[in-house]
Amino acid sequence: MPVRVVPSASTAPSSTSKDLVKHSDLRAMAPSLAAGMAAADHGPDVQLSQTRHRAALVDGWNIAPGSTVLELGCGQGDMTAVLAEAVGPRGRVVAVDVAEPSYGAPVTLGESAARLAAGPLGPRIDFRFGTDVLDPSLGFPDNTFECVVLAHCSWYFASLGQLRDTLARVRPWARRLCFAEWDLTPSAGDQLAHLLAVLIQGQAEAAGSHGLGNVRTPFSREELLRLLPGAGWTADNSRPVDTEGLQDGDWEIEACLDLVGTRERLAALPEPVRKLVLSQADVLQATAKPRGNRALPAYSVAAH
Repeated sequence: MPVRVVPSASTAPSSTSKDLVKHSDLRAMAPSLAAGMAAADHGPDVQLSQTRHRAALVDGWNIAPGSTVLELGCGQGDMTAVLAEAVGPRGRVVAVDVAEPSYGAPVTLGESAARLAAGPLGPRIDFRFGTDVLDPSLGFPDNTFECVVLAHCSWYFASLGQLRDTLARVRPWARRLCFAEWDLTPSAGDQLAHLLAVLIQGQAEAAGSHGLGNVRTPFSREELLRLLPGAGWTADNSRPVDTEGLQDGDWEIEACLDLVGTRERLAALPEPVRKLVLSQADVLQATAKPRGNRALPAYSVAAH
């Protein structure tokens, strides 16, 4: 569950946080939350769009004020800040990531966490970097958390088996699962470039050419729903989530073209896979726009 190495979102806790936060207010608070993020110094508009997206996700999960939440794959804290706003002053967010504080660009995890810790939301957040929940030495009592959150981090896992094991590991610790990820099924033709970039990166990883990008194990919404029962979870609902204005399509296209331009990554591929990847990259270069490529849709799943 490493973090995105592209500009993320900035989050500054709202000064108007109250003990009881209406979920409908979260999206209205997005500008103040985004302004408090370290990444906002590098791209305020990017941060704001990312924060608004996460506020919409949390709106749909109905996380009650006062809740204790476990967030996996917290990265630079885009979702962490929104969760901390939602749980209020009496709530707590334990934000976990396997990456070290030095990871990430243009803002590292540690720099972003330090900015959040110094602001109004700081007392509500417990950042734990370099932490793998599959480590047997890590544990929490049953039902410590009202919910466990995985938002746009599941494609970072090395395999679906590792994701399943992680979901099974946290099952006793939390009453609910709140999950969000990109949807591999496009809803419009102008999302195909993002899809192709994701699939090329996934093919390279599956064939043994490993990198540090955001995409390692892409899978469909349907695959996630098939996986949940084996990890002890029962899905309550699944809904689409708007991704209009998000920059992730551009980021993944850039990452994909960087991959095919790296001799070491290509050399690690079997020749048939390498030829397939290069041919698909030709199509991607012919169809993608220099900027403003529309992101894939996303979906949210709630489970118990």
